[in-house]
Amino acid sequence: MIAEVVSVGSELLAGQIANTNARYISEALAGVGVPVMLQTAVGDDVGQIERVLRAALGRADVVVVCGGLGPTHDDLTREAVSAATGRLLERDAGLVAGLERRFARMGRTMSPSNRQQADVPAGAVSIDNPVGTAPGIFLEDEGRLVYVLPGVPDEMEAMMRGFVLPDLSVRTGGSAIVTRTLRTAGIPESDLADRLAGVIGPNVGVYASEGEVRVCLTAPASDAGGLPGLEREVRTRLGSLVYGEGDTTLERVVSGLLRQRGLRLAVAESLTGGMLASRIVGVPGASDIFVAGYVAYSARAKIRDLGVPPDVIERHGLVSTETAVAMALGARARAEADVALSTTGEAGPSPAEAAVGRVCVGLSWEGGDAAWTFGMGGGREMIRRRTCTYALNRLRLWLLGDPGLG
Repeated sequence: MIAEVVSVGSELLAGQIANTNARYISEALAGVGVPVMLQTAVGDDVGQIERVLRAALGRADVVVVCGGLGPTHDDLTREAVSAATGRLLERDAGLVAGLERRFARMGRTMSPSNRQQADVPAGAVSIDNPVGTAPGIFLEDEGRLVYVLPGVPDEMEAMMRGFVLPDLSVRTGGSAIVTRTLRTAGIPESDLADRLAGVIGPNVGVYASEGEVRVCLTAPASDAGGLPGLEREVRTRLGSLVYGEGDTTLERVVSGLLRQRGLRLAVAESLTGGMLASRIVGVPGASDIFVAGYVAYSARAKIRDLGVPPDVIERHGLVSTETAVAMALGARARAEADVALSTTGEAGPSPAEAAVGRVCVGLSWEGGDAAWTFGMGGGREMIRRRTCTYALNRLRLWLLGDPGLG
């Protein structure tokens, strides 16, 4: 049994909102053994929605449609489902009464336009919406299962949990797809793929994002016994490149290591402009390990606030390992921290002192210091985010005493 997700809404195509619903639905369906093979987004046009639905019904056993069930003129999913399945819409008097009661409980008079939310294709059943006004729709069409849900995330998720997933679990016997995600940092996707040559396949995939690469392991529940061995093989090949698993974050791992060692951190930022400190203090309990953060963007600020020697900047430039180390030294001294991390570089969009994408990260601790230079592509914000990831990963490796620190 395979599924397809159809997301309805012109705002999705315009890029005004991210399609997080499709991700949620895909992950939830995998959990009951129904892998999603295709996701499609379509605008608020009844003809387009109908064509997309017809195509989906020709490919998939399960079609989950999300969005377009509201009371406004551009909520056209009901009409499209009706046309795609050849079932006339019928107004359900019981649903109308339920909507009227719901509005009465809210102390509001129901608008006539809300009545269209009670229109259901002939032979379909409605799905209760415990947190909103738009009922969902379920129907079987020539052996294919069609679930139509609202686009409001809270409403969609409640109906997935309350109706769709239990229904599919019964039909599939609850044969879930088991997934495990290993998170890595400090290696490009292509290099990581080379290390996993012979392992990457239908059950192992790699996905890059903002300086990290995730390794996703999947298997049907019936074959999940092989996942631990597969995970061990991946971990053996990647070593300390793997920093965590599941939903953990690099900053959470670094915070935990600092806490274990009883160390307090300070940061000095130039191009990241406070982003690095923000990631660290976003972890609960940050006050245990984080002392201070300094944003010193200009040369004058680096000299005045961090004590960077003017001759270091004059001889080596603002974007240099020497300046990065001096920034870290200054931050550690001023904050009376045990270790300090610094970032400097050129994020663009136009090159100033250095080529766009050239970044230096510095690290200072009692008894030593180190610095690294990275080159990366992408736009300004991407470079800033990746710099934070590289900096945190270098700190992680130092805390682990990794021999590849240099």
